[in-house]
Amino acid sequence: MKDLILVIAKALVDYPEDVRVDVKEDDRGTVYLLSVNPDDVGKVIGKQGRIAKALRTVVTSAAVKTHKRVMVDIIS
Repeated sequence: MKDLILVIAKALVDYPEDVRVDVKEDDRGTVYLLSVNPDDVGKVIGKQGRIAKALRTVVTSAAVKTHKRVMVDIIS
């Protein structure tokens, strides 16, 4: 799952070397913290959050096989 997020995020940004994904387990489930360069935050979120929503949909769909709840948070 982490690799999937990395591949998608690196394709969207101007500074792919700054893309990082950290994994955190909490009471909500597995949370993937996507960290990008501050200049690239807008590119990852997209207009009205469309790209971020699409990224979250892909990750949620890929996690169906594991029967776990996953979330993606974007931080700069």
